Amino acid sequence: MKNFIFISPHFPNTYYRFVEALRVDGFNVLGIGDAPYEEIPEELKRCITEYYLCPNMDNFDNEIKAVQYFKDKYQTIDYIESNNEYWLYKDALLREMFDIKNGPRPDLLNIYQHKSLMKERYLKAGVKVAKWILIDTLDNAIKFVEEVGFPVFIKPDVGVGAEGDYKIKNIEHLKFFFSNCNKNISYICEQYITGNIISYDGICDSNSNVIFSASNFFPPSISEIVEQHKDTFYFTYPEVPHDLEEIGRRVVKAFEVKNRFFHLEFFRLTEDIKNFAAKGEIVALETNMRPAGGYTPDLINYANSVNCYQIWADSVAYDENRQDSTLKKYYAGCASRRDDVDYFYSDEEVLRTFKNEIVNHGRYAKVFSGAMGDRFFMARFNSLADINLFKDYVERRSLSFVNSSNSNHLNLTGEDINMLRENNDNNDKPSICDRHIDGA
Repeated sequence: MKNFIFISPHFPNTYYRFVEALRVDGFNVLGIGDAPYEEIPEELKRCITEYYLCPNMDNFDNEIKAVQYFKDKYQTIDYIESNNEYWLYKDALLREMFDIKNGPRPDLLNIYQHKSLMKERYLKAGVKVAKWILIDTLDNAIKFVEEVGFPVFIKPDVGVGAEGDYKIKNIEHLKFFFSNCNKNISYICEQYITGNIISYDGICDSNSNVIFSASNFFPPSISEIVEQHKDTFYFTYPEVPHDLEEIGRRVVKAFEVKNRFFHLEFFRLTEDIKNFAAKGEIVALETNMRPAGGYTPDLINYANSVNCYQIWADSVAYDENRQDSTLKKYYAGCASRRDDVDYFYSDEEVLRTFKNEIVNHGRYAKVFSGAMGDRFFMARFNSLADINLFKDYVERRSLSFVNSSNSNHLNLTGEDINMLRENNDNNDKPSICDRHIDGA
């Protein structure tokens, strides 16, 4: 039996499903986390062999002691993984320190986590990237802006989400940024791209062949959501667009990804960019060599009628996908709400109106709330039109809140709502889609 150390298996709280899947495939799973044993999910307790409490995991010496304890007790450690961006580099360091053959070492993690190095791999795969420069002085930033024009986008060369991101609109903004930025951080400055964010998500085998793929559509960027306090909505397609599938497979090869989850982000341009790319083309954004954040793996499951946690474990154990890929697929969307916003329809009305479509709902962990919101509803549908209707219903803000906050009022007609309520209240009429969560 192979020994698999899973770092922080209790967070997010759905990550016990990775441990559960490994256990199904015969692994002896050992956990290291900062939550007391009595606070970890019962589902995790049932499938983990032993759990090592490490109250201060930011002190790397404590993690080293934890791994050494397991090595002394179980002799051979075959894998160390967290599938969590926060711990990925430390995972790599532990693999190197304890000579664990499986999984990326620090040199490869540097490529996975530095935006400037990512771009080189995207170019190797034949994918266009926005013009960029690593900036350290105001002078070289000004020279770059003279070449590409305002606006530009500045963000840390190593970073996740919208933390430390800035849309720079003019020279005053640029000067303000240099006066107030963290001088200990390396920043990348990019040509501003007008487009929708789409992702290529999936799992690959030991030869960097994609064995499962999915695609998500993100209407507003995370930086816009945080800056403008917007609600978050995104959805998983029932099928990966053909051009994205072809590009995504090349990128996975270029990054030398092996037996891992991946989350590759791209722009699909919404207008032509002179001397660069045409409307509709795909341009690289950045990559994360782990599952997409929050509860996105669950959304992918709902859309594809699979268990992607098990696909990942089967990749590690058998180097193949053993899930049935022929089951019905859906548009699966996740709409969020914020606790400090008044909405036109109550949470209870959302649950009642979409009672046949909602597959999950709850609250995000506090650490996700800035980018994701406080409460979420996941639902799935047969058509893009229906999932957009769901989005408008959940996000519609009360008139008083809209007037006081100068937010955009979503236009959802009474006829639309009546249609939804009739579908759910009258058993003789079909709902928007049949609820189907087998394998999710």
